[in-house]
Amino acid sequence: MQTQYFIGTRGGEESGITFKDAVLSPSASFGGLYTLQNFPHFDEDDIKDFTKLDYEELTRILFNKIGLKVERDLLHESLSLYQNFDDKKSPTPLVSVTPHLHLQKLYCGPTRAFKDMALQPFGALFSGFLQEDHHHKNYLILVATSGDTGPATLKSFANKPNIKVVCIYPHGGVSDVQRLQMTTTNADNIEVLGIDGDFDDAQNFLKEMLKDSKFNAILHSKNTSLSAANSVNFGRIAFQIIYHVYASLQIYKINHEKPHIIIPSGNFGNALGAFYAKKMGFPIEKIWIASNANNILTEFINTGIYDITQKTLKKTYSPAMDILKSSNIERLLFALFDAQRTRELMESLESSHQYKLNKEELIWVQNYFGATSCDDDYCLNIIKAYAKKGFIIDPHTACGFKSFESIQAQYPNAKCILCATAEWTKFAPTLAKALGFGDLSDKEALEKIAQTYKIQIPTQISSLFDRPEIHNRIIKKEELYNSILEWL
Repeated sequence: MQTQYFIGTRGGEESGITFKDAVLSPSASFGGLYTLQNFPHFDEDDIKDFTKLDYEELTRILFNKIGLKVERDLLHESLSLYQNFDDKKSPTPLVSVTPHLHLQKLYCGPTRAFKDMALQPFGALFSGFLQEDHHHKNYLILVATSGDTGPATLKSFANKPNIKVVCIYPHGGVSDVQRLQMTTTNADNIEVLGIDGDFDDAQNFLKEMLKDSKFNAILHSKNTSLSAANSVNFGRIAFQIIYHVYASLQIYKINHEKPHIIIPSGNFGNALGAFYAKKMGFPIEKIWIASNANNILTEFINTGIYDITQKTLKKTYSPAMDILKSSNIERLLFALFDAQRTRELMESLESSHQYKLNKEELIWVQNYFGATSCDDDYCLNIIKAYAKKGFIIDPHTACGFKSFESIQAQYPNAKCILCATAEWTKFAPTLAKALGFGDLSDKEALEKIAQTYKIQIPTQISSLFDRPEIHNRIIKKEELYNSILEWL
């Protein structure tokens, strides 16, 4: 396929935007996001050929078919980072829980969460694109995190030349392990800021800065351009398509069944990767969004109404999904409808904090998606129940079992893949509570669970408690703008 050109989700005059352009400068016209202009479609024979490929071959060929132009050596270098994962040949292994349910372990990388699957190669790709330009421009990368994106971004970009990273997280809204993964990062090009607010505040700031002409002009005067490592950047989404394709092919090649894919979701980037895979013809029956008490996505998929006027963010035991404004829904709207309708809906969300699909539009969404939500009690009960069966799961993955139950009720013989998005070690105190060990600190909970269930704590986690916290600034969200400029 020829070079794929990207288009803004809200329209605009840009043309000739390549994958590289969209990665380095992810903000499109009218505050929109860059997304694919065209999707290839693969038939039965194509799918059969894809089942014969290993993970790197699948990525290389699929990138080429989609039209995401990356030099072969650079893509190989980016994907070689999967060598640091638990299984070098299969970075996302499938584990059978029942004959109808497989867990896809997406947390086998250095920070023990699914964000490594995209951010490990993304960091190398971004840096490689930058070096190709040979004019030594500097980049400031902003990242807003609800707990997992931050550590994975810092791990990927630490000490990269010509790149500085500012990571913003909600103070008190992440686990101790997640905080330590960020605050103990020792690299000169990294700044970590806790804010007195929630993830939506952090993400809103990031989006505002991407389109803030004054902020960008100041950066330009310092020979610096602005980019982002959140899933507003399509470079993240590109790698997230692959593991959904890979998992669906593993199930399909055994007995030609299309699996349902269950995704614990907050910001919708992970789910968007599965949507693109299904849209291109890969064997996925339906995509199920599993939410916690912050059930905005469940309401949207079930009713077509996205309404946050009466909602306040609830803190739950699955904090990475404590989100009300899911950025990547915008790309879904564009793919199903068009730029004009997407702009209309997103401007309504920004001005009145709500929008509503018509009946026909809702049917389009529901052709691809189902959705469930659960409360914290359900989450704790699932953790306890599956620990007895020998599966130690994190609270986000636990939310996905609600979707599995719903699928089983409707389609008793369906095959399901549940995306296990984080290792239990990231949320040990929650597991300790679920397993009847009481209120323990992260270190106490890790040791108690490891001892009781005879499982190993990865060195990446256990070593955190011996490192000094370098980044311990907590600021008001209103202070972010000046704090970042002062640091630069």
